[in-house]
Amino acid sequence: MALHFELVTPARLVRSEDVHMVVVPGSEGEEGVLAGHAPYITTLKDGAVKVYKTDGAAPEEIMVQGGFAEVTPQGLTVLAEHVEG
Repeated sequence: MALHFELVTPARLVRSEDVHMVVVPGSEGEEGVLAGHAPYITTLKDGAVKVYKTDGAAPEEIMVQGGFAEVTPQGLTVLAEHVEG
């Protein structure tokens, strides 16, 4: 079962894809999200969003600054103030 992941900024949609897992730099620490995760919302601190495309794969890191992460039954949306790259 895949997790639908979207990464957006105020200016653009950066990513929209199905992945295995995403780890976000939550304000209370890193938080891993898999498909079926309970709904929640958290603020983000500056850091790396780690995207695992498949189980056991090395993560792709995307640096973000500020924002929010929201998990819904439809997946994970990261609303970042700024994304590097």
